[in-house]
Amino acid sequence: MTSILESLAGSGPLLRNAVQNRNFKVLASMLGPAFRGLVQQRGRNEASTPLRLDYSAQFDWRYRRSEPEMARLYEAAKASQWNATADLDWSASVDPESAEHPLIPDAIIPLVHHPAFVRLTPREKGRQRRGLMAWMLSQFLHGEQGALFAAAQVTEAVPWLDAKLFGSTQVVDEGRHVETFHTYLTQKLEKLYEINDNLYVVIDALMTDGRWDLKFLGMQIMIEGLALGAFGFLRSHTSEPLLKQMLTFVITDEARHVHYGVLALQKFYATQVSEKERREREDWAFEVAYLLRNRFLAHEYYEEHWAHALSRAEWDRIVLQSEMMAIFRRTMFKRIVPNLKRIGLLSDRVRSRYEDIGLLEFEHCRAAPDLTAQDLLEDR
Repeated sequence: MTSILESLAGSGPLLRNAVQNRNFKVLASMLGPAFRGLVQQRGRNEASTPLRLDYSAQFDWRYRRSEPEMARLYEAAKASQWNATADLDWSASVDPESAEHPLIPDAIIPLVHHPAFVRLTPREKGRQRRGLMAWMLSQFLHGEQGALFAAAQVTEAVPWLDAKLFGSTQVVDEGRHVETFHTYLTQKLEKLYEINDNLYVVIDALMTDGRWDLKFLGMQIMIEGLALGAFGFLRSHTSEPLLKQMLTFVITDEARHVHYGVLALQKFYATQVSEKERREREDWAFEVAYLLRNRFLAHEYYEEHWAHALSRAEWDRIVLQSEMMAIFRRTMFKRIVPNLKRIGLLSDRVRSRYEDIGLLEFEHCRAAPDLTAQDLLEDR
């Protein structure tokens, strides 16, 4: 009961923002997912979750090829397919608690300077690195399953044939990512965490909303954009060769997916929605950003490793004040905020909200259409 009350308290600013801005449609679209995720905690308590979907599929009987930039992405996607079974060396030995080739440096662990962590033996510190990386990759796995389903929905629902053709390649990509992350977690780390409550709310909200553009916005721009920032950060900090190679492949795919989302939504929001609808989507995107930011408080990891020694409030304070974790949490949004600006969802009316949660610093970075996969791999 305590954790449920804390989750609801943590969601307070999210619900308050929607009320203060009198955007009751945003509030209504989030209440059901928030109840199922934060109160019922269905991601934790169910082996599988049925969701009632409400959207329309669009057929194009004229087969118009009218979107040349999406067509170029489709050609790039066809040429860039890789096979997780054959192209990654799963025979490579991985010691998830290695100090010589650590999954992540100790500096990323929130409690690195806390006396309780300093007192740990080298082996115990190895378990901490293993647990935190397993938690991170588990959340990416759950996000990739959401991306798989959302990509399938969007492929049916988008109005442009070139978008449907590219979407078909993204469905394949996301299936491969689910396979890849699950294999690494179960065979190499031998550990899998349940979905974070905040991530569950986001996935529930975008899956059950009947508007195809919100599925695009939630998955292609927000979740996939966050994943790009996180994958780049982890790839540059890990010393584990198989994980580094795996993230290289995945980043190359995700670069196309986010580019695709920006192309579709930039055109749609500029020509097909009213100003009232645009504002609603602007507010919705901020609520999702808030939830995704809270997702990386790593409560599931805390509950397993530190709940016996620290209160949840103290843990949250340490995470929020941790220099390296702060860098990581901010860096994840490096690939989101410029894309929101490009598609017209970062107007003056919401800029202060992003500034209040420390995310506005990235607004002048390059958006997805201006970046190559190599730029992303080199974190440029």
